[in-house]
Amino acid sequence: MSAFVVAEIVSAEKHPDADRLKLCQVSTGTETVQVVCGAPNARAGLKGVLARPGDVIPASGDVLKTGKIRGVESQGMMCSARELKLGEDHDGIIELSADAAVGAPAADALALEPVIDIALTPNRVDALGVRGVARDLAAAGLGTMKPIAAAPISGGFESKTSVAMGLPDDKAHLCPHFVGRTISGLKNCESPQWLKDRLTAIGLRPVTALVDVTQYINIDLGRPASRVRYSKTKRQCWPKARGKWRKDTGPQWSRV
Repeated sequence: MSAFVVAEIVSAEKHPDADRLKLCQVSTGTETVQVVCGAPNARAGLKGVLARPGDVIPASGDVLKTGKIRGVESQGMMCSARELKLGEDHDGIIELSADAAVGAPAADALALEPVIDIALTPNRVDALGVRGVARDLAAAGLGTMKPIAAAPISGGFESKTSVAMGLPDDKAHLCPHFVGRTISGLKNCESPQWLKDRLTAIGLRPVTALVDVTQYINIDLGRPASRVRYSKTKRQCWPKARGKWRKDTGPQWSRV
C-alpha cells in the first residue's frame, strides 16, 4: 500500500465514446493526471485512492500501465475496496473523508496497520515465532535485533529425572535438540493479566499459568515447549516419533 496516494478528482466529464465511463482530472497534490473511471460515484471533489503506472494492484497482482480505454489515455486508476483487498465492495471507488490530505500515503488516510506477509518452508517453524520474525525483519534492514537478556540459572538440587536422545539415527534429524528441567515448589494458578492479554491478542485462550507460560514460549521463540507433572515422569525422558497427527480439543496438534 505504500505506493498508493490520496488524490482528489478535480473534474469528471462524460467519456466521448462510452456512456458509462467518465474522463476524470485527478490531482495528486504535485500533478494532475487523466484517469478514465467507470465508477458511478466518481465526481468532482471526491477524494479517493489513486494507483499510478508501475503500482501493483493487490487484488490481481497486475502492474498498472498507462493505456487507452475506448480511445482515451488513462494515466492511473481510482481504486475500489476490493481492488485493494480491503473488502468486497466493488460498486464504486473508495471515498475518503473531506479532510484527507491530497498526496499523503493512502495507508495513513485509511488508518491501516502494517501487515507482514510470511512465507517459509515447513522445516523452519522457528521463523514463525515472534523472535524469528524479528530476526528476518532485522536482516532486511527493518530495525535492530535485540539480544535475549537471559542469564543462566544454576540448579538448586539434583533432579531424579534425566534427559536422553532416544531417537534412532535415521530419525535423529526430527529432533536435534531436546532439553528438560525439573522445577519444584510450583503452585498452578491463574495467569497475570499481561500474559492473558498477549495470548488473547493472538487468538489463544488462557488456561492456567503453567499452560499459558509454555504457550507463550512457543509463540515467542517458535520452539515447542511442554510441561509434565513430575509424579507422572519416569527416571528418564526422551523424544519419540510416533504415528500420525491428530487434532486435539485445544489449539495444538499431537502425535498418536
